[in-house]
Amino acid sequence: MQGPSFRNLTFMLFIAFLVWSSSFESCIARRGKHWRQSRATSASLAKKKGKSHNSGHHHHNGGSQPKAPPSHKAPVSPPSKPGENIPPSPPQKGNNGGHSMIFNVLHFGAKGDGSTDDTKAFQAAWAAACKVEASIMIVPAEYEFLVGPISFSGPYCKANIVFQLDGTIIAPTNFNAWGKGLFQWLEFTKLIGITVQGKGIIDGRGSGWWQDSQYEDPIDDEAKLIIPLNKTIEINPPMPISTELGRGMPSIKPTALRFYGSFNVTVTGITIQNSPQCHLKFDNCKGVLVHDMTVSSPGDSPNTDGIHLQNSKDVLIHSTTVGCGDDCVSIQTGCSNVYIHNVNCGPGHGISIGSLGKDDTKACVSNITVRDVNMHNTMNGVRIKTWQGGSGSVQGVLFSNIQVSEVQLPIVIDQYYCDKRKCQNQTSAVSLSGITYEKIRGTYTVKPVHFACSDSLPCLDVSLNTIELKPLQEHYHMYDPFCWKTFGELRTPTVPPVNCLQIGKPPNNRPQSDGDLCQA
Repeated sequence: MQGPSFRNLTFMLFIAFLVWSSSFESCIARRGKHWRQSRATSASLAKKKGKSHNSGHHHHNGGSQPKAPPSHKAPVSPPSKPGENIPPSPPQKGNNGGHSMIFNVLHFGAKGDGSTDDTKAFQAAWAAACKVEASIMIVPAEYEFLVGPISFSGPYCKANIVFQLDGTIIAPTNFNAWGKGLFQWLEFTKLIGITVQGKGIIDGRGSGWWQDSQYEDPIDDEAKLIIPLNKTIEINPPMPISTELGRGMPSIKPTALRFYGSFNVTVTGITIQNSPQCHLKFDNCKGVLVHDMTVSSPGDSPNTDGIHLQNSKDVLIHSTTVGCGDDCVSIQTGCSNVYIHNVNCGPGHGISIGSLGKDDTKACVSNITVRDVNMHNTMNGVRIKTWQGGSGSVQGVLFSNIQVSEVQLPIVIDQYYCDKRKCQNQTSAVSLSGITYEKIRGTYTVKPVHFACSDSLPCLDVSLNTIELKPLQEHYHMYDPFCWKTFGELRTPTVPPVNCLQIGKPPNNRPQSDGDLCQA
């Protein structure tokens, strides 16, 4: 017969065994859960790897297949003929193994033969891409798409859409496509994180517009300063190309590519050429990046600004080449925190702030930097132009390290700007202050410096540092530097001497009125 002590010992061992068993099962359960997760993860990775080789989408041989990040593209082979082997249906929606969803315009009925109207196909592709965050709408290489006026619109589209342009988009030259005239051709509105990128071309085919409007559009007012030696103004002959049906185009000319009311906009890689008017415009945008792109139009194409900014903030433009018939870059009212560098400009009218204050309006521009720019064979170099009668201010501007070659007027401030035959003299003006020019070097053909400031509101704090401009006699009258109501300082001697700049402040300097002030 067992004693109480033995029974107690047996009971204690039994309890210990139960505790140990429970702990062991718990450990096994945790390990089992971990193993199940590992197996599920492995299966998921295997599935993703499989999709990276065969995502289930059909791509035409002439298209591109960017992956995340969108700028990486798989190698492709050119199609044997536009329109061959087009898949019967658009890509299926879904996560696509972690990659961005791709919407190729060919899947939505686009032909890309240069003559079929592909506008509806582009609209359908955008409608699908709009619903998917970080989607990619592809305009494939080796195709030429005829597209009429179109708006790729938000505000209900998902963010971070990529418009991958590797082919060519051409504008219609039939006047019927434009109605009574439109202000833009391709437009992106009210979007967040929109990117237009690729190696493709946007061709506005604007010669028909230029021919019709060549003698109607106002000429750049700085032309009044450029007098040929024989005292005759050069007039270019009409361009021979007309519209398809021989009729004139509407008087309102469209911008080729416009962004409106958008945040974090990027344009890179593409070429925009032969726009009827402005090539690339940003209006009411915040956070703009333009780089490694090209604008190309003849130097005598009227009013074809390269890049046009208005009411836009936090703008960076760099590593870009612009040749056109007007300002390479135009900075209008409402712009601040604009940084432009490493840009090649020419032909064209240089880089301009303005014109500002037209029709007695208020203009506000601040914190503008233009540096490391090459200009060749342009009308102006760096310029600020305002109308009499305006109000507001331009302040905090730096032009630095500008290389000019055969530029007619390298440095210009014109507060009497007028692109009409006659403008009324007015006392109010857009005030200018804190304008710095440094390291402006090269050759000029008319006048090195032209400062024409307001009688009632002189230019203040204009500084010149390391200005070296040498005349290159061609067929224009040559002029010495000119200054009117311009106050500031010469930080170093200039070539040629700019003795007309008045040092310090004007004796009767009045404070700015409420109309002159702009909120920061």
